[in-house]
Amino acid sequence: MEEIMSSKYTTDNISLHYYEIKNDLKPLVLIHAQGVSSISYDNVFKTLSKKYHIFALDCYGHGYSSHDRGNYNIQAIGEAIINFIENIVKCNVYLVGHSSGGLIAAFIAAYSDFCEKLYLEDPPFFSSQGERRFKTFNYNDLSSICHSYNEQREEKDFVLYYFSNQKAWDFFPEKSRNKIRRKMIGMAKKYREKHSDKDLKVPFWPKSALSGYRGMNQYDPYFGETFYNDSFHANISHEEILKKIRCETVIMKAKTNISDEGVLLAAMSEEDVKKVNNFITDSKIIRFECGHGIHIEKEKEFLKYLME
Repeated sequence: MEEIMSSKYTTDNISLHYYEIKNDLKPLVLIHAQGVSSISYDNVFKTLSKKYHIFALDCYGHGYSSHDRGNYNIQAIGEAIINFIENIVKCNVYLVGHSSGGLIAAFIAAYSDFCEKLYLEDPPFFSSQGERRFKTFNYNDLSSICHSYNEQREEKDFVLYYFSNQKAWDFFPEKSRNKIRRKMIGMAKKYREKHSDKDLKVPFWPKSALSGYRGMNQYDPYFGETFYNDSFHANISHEEILKKIRCETVIMKAKTNISDEGVLLAAMSEEDVKKVNNFITDSKIIRFECGHGIHIEKEKEFLKYLME
């Protein structure tokens, strides 16, 4: 594999950090999910670089890109990446977007002519917008935790704050939950005290769950606030975005689960993914038996569809 290069694209209005693996192959732009950074895709860099010229970008509020809160919305980020493609990549690309990165990738495909093929990795279309968001795992977990963190002034370590307050604790048996929680938080706190500059590691915590902390050290919780107050979408409806997409699109759908309280424990419901498929002229749905992080949990299957 060619060397992974870390670079920054800066203009008067744009400051985007990205990783690049240079070659003469087709450009592939990777857009990560909320809370992590572009490094969350590093497990697939090596294989993808055999077929693609890799560009993995940090969205605003993440990684080493700009942390200007005024730009934490789909339009500002989407337009910045369109500008990046036009001036740095300088040709049409394949686009991959995970979760909120899928919303941004769809915006780019809808409002520019640079996307030749679009891969939407479990994006939260419809569920994350408007009043629907109140009944989603993201709203009750990351978004609400970001909001509560921003409202308080005592805790300074968001990574530890998120780990301590995450909704994942609700999935532990009630009888042993508090004991396990105290013990795990204690181990997380010790690790953060020694390795505050590194991604969180906690013994016995699932690898797929820890992947959600890749790059969280550089995450601005005010980005999560935009999903809490619904400002991320910049008053652009998801239907409007999807209807404008004309390139070939692959919709990667993870498992759908709904809690006893009616909270969607997934990015999209079955009805949502069907609507996405119907609104995009040239699209197909591929289903994966896993959680939200498809490229982590089903790495080989994920790569198969991008490498074929």
